[in-house]
Amino acid sequence: MPVVYVDDQAKLEDVCAHLSGTRRFALDTEFVGERTYYPKLEVIQVASRERVAIIDCRAIDKLDPFFEILANRRIQKVLHAAQQDLELFEGLTGELPKPVIDTQIASALAGYGAQVGYGQSIEKLLRVSLEKSETLSDWSRRPLTKSQIAYAVDDVRYLLPLYEKLRARLKQLGRWEWLKEECAGMERVARGLTVAPDQAYLRVRGRGSLRPKGLAVLRELAAWREELARERDKPRVSVARDEALVEIARKAPTAASGLRGLRAVRSREVERRAAEVVERVAAALALPKEEWPQPPPPQGPSPAPGVVELLQAVVRFQADEQSIAASMLATQAELQRLASRHLEGGDLGDLRLMQGWRSELVGSRLLAVLEGKASVSVDASGKGLRIGDRKPRAATTK
Repeated sequence: MPVVYVDDQAKLEDVCAHLSGTRRFALDTEFVGERTYYPKLEVIQVASRERVAIIDCRAIDKLDPFFEILANRRIQKVLHAAQQDLELFEGLTGELPKPVIDTQIASALAGYGAQVGYGQSIEKLLRVSLEKSETLSDWSRRPLTKSQIAYAVDDVRYLLPLYEKLRARLKQLGRWEWLKEECAGMERVARGLTVAPDQAYLRVRGRGSLRPKGLAVLRELAAWREELARERDKPRVSVARDEALVEIARKAPTAASGLRGLRAVRSREVERRAAEVVERVAAALALPKEEWPQPPPPQGPSPAPGVVELLQAVVRFQADEQSIAASMLATQAELQRLASRHLEGGDLGDLRLMQGWRSELVGSRLLAVLEGKASVSVDASGKGLRIGDRKPRAATTK
């Protein structure tokens, strides 16, 4: 398969003209995200059935022709572990590439395990062992080495054959529509790279420990960090870590000296800009209470001890029976929500477990257990579970 190194606009136009005539192509990216606010796209790799192209983004003035291909809904894009790539393209173009197929999700649905790496999938299904020497490579340096280019080529040259293998397997299992459903959902919920400053606090880990007053302070601090990081094109963490913002929000110091005694605050940026930080704290404290953010409402009544664990056992049983990764069916948090919502008599229709193929495979069975319509017992071998319909008790007469 010929490899084209795209380092000028004419070559890019030629590659895009070729891709526009395909039904699908393989896609991957190499980017550097440790030193800047927005990850810097360095290399785009694409592969059709006829050729591989390595697009050197530093050498191209305008990637618009390629972005038009990404937006073409007639052409399917095949990626492995697509989330970061999708978010990167959404940040650059304002929209998510569609439609996409993620071969990592396909591998999980086909019974090859959750979160399977690209190299593992290629080795297992195509019997090809890939060189991993450039996994931690600095893709911002030029010129790219022969080893980097070979690594980038390998990242897409096997994706379409992998796709074909997985498609055949999923169609054999009757799960091809499951994959399409999963990928369509991923297209809708990819988390964007850009966040409004006043909403940045919602992405801060540890905010759940704060009360409304602390959340008001955290909102101001997170907005300050977001604005400064974006203005200086620096990662958020280089301004202040999440734990530092949470600790400042909890203590709410109104003088710069109050920052020095906080263990989590070890950022030089915070120390240099202490006056700005306490100014933001004061601004939050000056707000009327009705403008403070409120913690999320409680999830509902807690189910009885052991209920969620019982549901987990049912999920694992069903996953083993279907040779599918249990994490693809339900997380513990989803089972907790299902049990709580059922206990309070709430609507279950918006829960992922009660939608689409999950509802058919495991959701309806979990609901039957919660309603007492199904029994769970150990089978005769003592090595597995048996889940069956519970027979109604016969009426007794005196």
